[in-house]
Amino acid sequence: MSIRWRDAMDRALYGPGGFFVSDTGPADHFRTSVHASPAFAAALLRLLSQVDAALGHPARLSVVDVGAGRGELLLTLQRLVEAVGVAVGVSGEPTHSGRSGLIPAWAGSPETLTSTASARRSPGDPSFAAARTSLAERLRFTAVELAPRPEHLPEEIEWVSEIPAGITGLLIATEWLDNVPLDVAALTGDGWRYVLVDPDSGAETVGELVSTADLEWLTTWWPLPSDPPSSGTDSNPDPASTWTDATSGSESGFRPARPAQGSSLTARSRPGCPETPNGNARAEIGRSRDEAWAAAVQKIERGLAVAVDYGHLRESRPVDGTLTGYRGGRQVPPVPDGSSDVTAHVAMDSVASAGAAVALCAYSLVSQSEALRALGADGGRPPLSLAGTDPAGYVRALAAASAVAELTDPAGLGGHLWLRQPVGIELAPAVAR
Repeated sequence: MSIRWRDAMDRALYGPGGFFVSDTGPADHFRTSVHASPAFAAALLRLLSQVDAALGHPARLSVVDVGAGRGELLLTLQRLVEAVGVAVGVSGEPTHSGRSGLIPAWAGSPETLTSTASARRSPGDPSFAAARTSLAERLRFTAVELAPRPEHLPEEIEWVSEIPAGITGLLIATEWLDNVPLDVAALTGDGWRYVLVDPDSGAETVGELVSTADLEWLTTWWPLPSDPPSSGTDSNPDPASTWTDATSGSESGFRPARPAQGSSLTARSRPGCPETPNGNARAEIGRSRDEAWAAAVQKIERGLAVAVDYGHLRESRPVDGTLTGYRGGRQVPPVPDGSSDVTAHVAMDSVASAGAAVALCAYSLVSQSEALRALGADGGRPPLSLAGTDPAGYVRALAAASAVAELTDPAGLGGHLWLRQPVGIELAPAVAR
């Protein structure tokens, strides 16, 4: 029996035996920034140090990973924190530190663990003692995931199925929103109608007219190609809104998709994508994702919410959608039978607007390439002279540069968008919109 895509995705991904709650996890099927290199976690640790300073070095600093997979990101962060240092000295330098070599040190980085301003604090300042306390001692890691807790995960990482309330710190959602189930609509002669799908075969049919709420979302956030941009909506330029099909030389409105592990695929290809009956234009209704992000931001008392995903903006919505699947490192048709990932790009400006309405703070929306470079990851090759003085160090630096280059490649992972939503704090200009 055919059902709406939102219900089909929910069953296929999170129902009994669903793709994300069974087996060994998504890392066996596709490659994300978290899986690509620890340099991604190192950059997030830099960002965490900025949040920590903006919060005044609280006694408890939370890091909540939503859609945590099997805990890979938090495990890497925990190891990096342990390697970086144990305490902060009043000069702003750690009393003990270890360099990962992944990203050069800079002021306010995890290697210094505090900003110049906090280093000038008087011993009478109430936050002075907290600033001297080890970052590792103050951190609390929480993984939010519906899958069972992995056996290998350290007990210091809490494992929950729902986002906890009252977060003070950083909430990170890396490629979570693209798997929040959503409805798909097709444009017919009498308006937008829901697309129905047979969960077993993936065959699609057109159903009833969309609800008033979904029609309002489509009118606001998914204009027809001939519709002019409406006033009052975000007009941030999409840093990588098109990619070129090497086989045809034509341009597509798709943003870079999740690169598949063991595959050269870096963008959603037309073969294998569903075709709406009668060739109607189609859209993916992101209202459920707006609601999910707003609910996540609402859980933060003070801190920063960060969503990292591949997406698109209002000015460059794909005319036939982005729904696709991944399995075993390859892109496959999106059949919602539980055997593969079913994903669609995120309307990031709509999500950002929903989060800002809750936080009542301006947000930042930039490409991953821009975000990582702002955090010190430039992917530059080490000087060749280093090979003569420190061959082993040169090889390590070269490997680190290659990893960063993958993370910042605009045709792949670097084309992902970073949505940064402060809640009750002020951050550096690189974060503020």
